[in-house]
Amino acid sequence: MKIRIIALIVMSMAIQSLMAQKYVTKTGRIRFYSDTPMEKIEGVNQQVNSAFDLATGQMVFKVLMKSFGFEKALMQEHFNENYAESDKFPNAIFKGTVAGLQSIDFLKDGKHNVEVGGDLTIHGVTQKVKTTATLESRGGKIIGHAVFNVNPKDYGINIPTAVVKQIAETIEVTVDATYDKMN
Repeated sequence: MKIRIIALIVMSMAIQSLMAQKYVTKTGRIRFYSDTPMEKIEGVNQQVNSAFDLATGQMVFKVLMKSFGFEKALMQEHFNENYAESDKFPNAIFKGTVAGLQSIDFLKDGKHNVEVGGDLTIHGVTQKVKTTATLESRGGKIIGHAVFNVNPKDYGINIPTAVVKQIAETIEVTVDATYDKMN
């Protein structure tokens, strides 16, 4: 009987330990920016879901394409209907890993540079991406920041000839997420 109780306590502690290493957010922020001499286009999405597992380094993002907001309503309409085809491809998804976590003590506040790599799926097309990111431990939270570039052509997004000079060939993507421990 004592062995069962001890085993149950050990298993309970192990499960809590594993859970304590998983972090989530539903309020991540992704911004993309296109800059040409003809026009600047910025889309911002502040409803980004993400999970991050400190034990394995696995990181997942899911982004609802229709949640990107724009300065002009017409830009948002064109983005969703003509480029992202948001009804047909409602989400962008990143599945990857953060390298080098073993050397980071997330129990102590501090900022750390890391490498993030994985598969980014946009518009139904998956491509490998890799970038440097910053992970900061602060007050029991993990704050992530990364900037990388995406070429719409790589994801099967066709830019009509009439507007090709208004949209940059390479789009800058900025990702910010504040993760809380998963309960």
